[in-house]
Amino acid sequence: MVPDGWKNQSLGDLLSLEYGDGLPQTERTGHGYAVYGSSGVIGEHSDYLIEGPGIIVGRKGTVGAVEWSQNNFWPIDTTYYVQPTEELGFRWLYWLLLHSQLDRLDASTGVPGLNRYEAYALPVPVPPLPEQRRIAEVLDAADEAIRQTERVIAKLREVKRGLLHDLLTRGLDADGNLRDPVAHPEQFKDSPLGQIPREWETPTIDDLAVHIGSGATPKGGSKVYQSEGVVFVRSQNVEFEGLILEDVAHISDEIHQNMARSEIFAHDTLINITGASIGRCCPVPEWLGQANVNQHVCAIRLSNPTRMDSIYLSSVLASEVGQHQVEILNAGSNREGLNYTQLRSFIIPWPSKVEREYIAAILDAHDAHIRTEEAVLAKRRHVKRGLMADLLTGRVQVCS
Repeated sequence: MVPDGWKNQSLGDLLSLEYGDGLPQTERTGHGYAVYGSSGVIGEHSDYLIEGPGIIVGRKGTVGAVEWSQNNFWPIDTTYYVQPTEELGFRWLYWLLLHSQLDRLDASTGVPGLNRYEAYALPVPVPPLPEQRRIAEVLDAADEAIRQTERVIAKLREVKRGLLHDLLTRGLDADGNLRDPVAHPEQFKDSPLGQIPREWETPTIDDLAVHIGSGATPKGGSKVYQSEGVVFVRSQNVEFEGLILEDVAHISDEIHQNMARSEIFAHDTLINITGASIGRCCPVPEWLGQANVNQHVCAIRLSNPTRMDSIYLSSVLASEVGQHQVEILNAGSNREGLNYTQLRSFIIPWPSKVEREYIAAILDAHDAHIRTEEAVLAKRRHVKRGLMADLLTGRVQVCS
């Protein structure tokens, strides 16, 4: 059932999906017009195949992905490009294709592929042209709000990188200001980490920690994971932004007791020690409760651990200071990985307790600002999904 003035049609009534044209990889370099594969822009070429604006749909590989090109472009042979067969709001058509979830039409057993005739058979509700244009305007506005928030978050993260560098190389004086190595060179000294404030020490993790250890995969592997129970942290849960538990596994109390030596606690610092995410780290928050880790995640526990020290240590490990040591110690390895001896040898810039807390508090406040913007971003994405569902089906109309 569609609103008055709308039509029930099939996608094939509205458009044709035309094959892109092959372009050797050696010609997808340099400057010029965007070259689109099924996963998006894959290079540039001096010439174009299709005048923009245009819509590109993934045909092979990333099936059903929908891209918009405002300018002239070249779609390669793993894509379709869209040709409307009647007068339509072209941006509305783009949003309609996004909403149609074309990826669900992949029924191949080998290389993923989209059969355009199956796409043509999809039923679609089609509003009058003025309504199409207004729907596109509303969804474009929602999309722009999302992009603006993404830009804010990107800028905040860029600022944090600079802030982290300054705080961990210059520190803060008694007045809370960054020390100035040019105006006051006498306040600095040489160290294995370069110039640092004279009062700072450079202990190793081994000097600071009372526990350094990782866990193991329980017998039975993923088959013993549960939807509830003791949180079982894996490398995919450890991000520089914090502990991400959206897809976290759980283990039983019995398995947890058998792995008691790898239990983690609030204010431990976690760092990934194997795989592509090596070096990713974050503090363990107070709210986590009972938890354990697998063999890819190592926990570092300081004597008299505090929230601020765990923030400080994880910030050091996430900074250029820490990540450079990860790269040096992992250089030449056939397999990405750090052992306990290497991790214990990490050198940490170590101010007084008061200064560490001051630095950690500044970084924590900055992270809180980022988390606030991330919550705004999640809300705006949720609103956009709701708008797409409502406007593109006619449940809500923008033109009376």
